[in-house]
Amino acid sequence: MTNILREIGMIARALDSISNIEFKEHNLTKGQYLYVMRICENPGIIQEQLINMIKVDRSTATRAIQKLQMNGFIEKQIDPKNKKNKRLFPTPKGESIYPFIKSENTHSSQIALQDFSEDEKEMAFKLLQRIRNNVEKDWEFVKKGNKRNY
Repeated sequence: MTNILREIGMIARALDSISNIEFKEHNLTKGQYLYVMRICENPGIIQEQLINMIKVDRSTATRAIQKLQMNGFIEKQIDPKNKKNKRLFPTPKGESIYPFIKSENTHSSQIALQDFSEDEKEMAFKLLQRIRNNVEKDWEFVKKGNKRNY
């Protein structure tokens, strides 16, 4: 059973490593491309929603968002309905890199799933969704300061 999670981890690390290398020339590093992609797809998202979407801790997200702001990829705007919330939007620079990020993601997906039938792709997607749903329960539990029993 642990081999499944090891395989998922190796796949995720390999794809992340490839992306970090390819996006470095665009001044995007350490997974920042993922933030830009999600913000472009969800303009006006708040940080907490982004954290839940990509499953990172608050401090990691805060550092990434600050760097993306400093490098001109995103901007924060105060939510007029709730001044505590700062909404995240892509800048023109962020929007201009989005098609490249998206095409890299599409290419990686095509490579990863080559020689899979449509049924196999659908089955893999459904199984991975079930795994993610199971893991999300523990992620939420631990995120709230709880300890898991082993």
